[in-house]
Amino acid sequence: MHAATRPIVFRDRLDAARRLAERLQAYAGQNPLVLAIPRGAVPMAQCIAQALRGELDLVLVRKLGAPYQPEYAIGSVDESGWTYLSPHAAATGADAHYIATEKRRQLRLIHQRRAQYTPIRPPLEVAGRIVIVVDDGLATGATMAAALHSLRQRKPARLICAVPVASHEALALVRPLADEVACLQAPQDFEAVGQYYEDFTQVEDDEVIQILSKWASNAYL
Repeated sequence: MHAATRPIVFRDRLDAARRLAERLQAYAGQNPLVLAIPRGAVPMAQCIAQALRGELDLVLVRKLGAPYQPEYAIGSVDESGWTYLSPHAAATGADAHYIATEKRRQLRLIHQRRAQYTPIRPPLEVAGRIVIVVDDGLATGATMAAALHSLRQRKPARLICAVPVASHEALALVRPLADEVACLQAPQDFEAVGQYYEDFTQVEDDEVIQILSKWASNAYL
């Protein structure tokens, strides 16, 4: 994106999802598997899966928070335990013991979320499919990197990262891990994902469970 171009400010996540769905129209009718990184991306992935006539599921990854700054990502971990660490992790004071403890804590949360969100079925099959991984934006890209790495091991036919907005740093991290990156904008002055949304209300667990439950019962199809 050119520095002089005015950044897009989305009304909300669904507005961003509709615009992403337009970008991804080439996959409509090919039964893509649209995977959300919970929680914010779940209503977005639902919208995109509907628009592309695909399937909806989750990919569960968690960021690893820095010591005394849990919102600052120093890496991420996926459902299998694979871990990505930022080159800057050590500078935050995160030693091997801290990282191991934080990894265990986040893996417990991943397993709790899997039991909570999809208690009666395993994750949908990835092998041989077009897989689109959705998030509401990338700041460091660490969580998306873990998701893409995890999914690549399951041998999708094509692996796509789809986000409305990302930092240049995040795009540089995730591009080698995906076959395609669909990003609507990458502003030069990126500070935080929420600055590109008029409404960036947090998505709660109850909404995630409701969306997945209705989708499983074909209420959205």
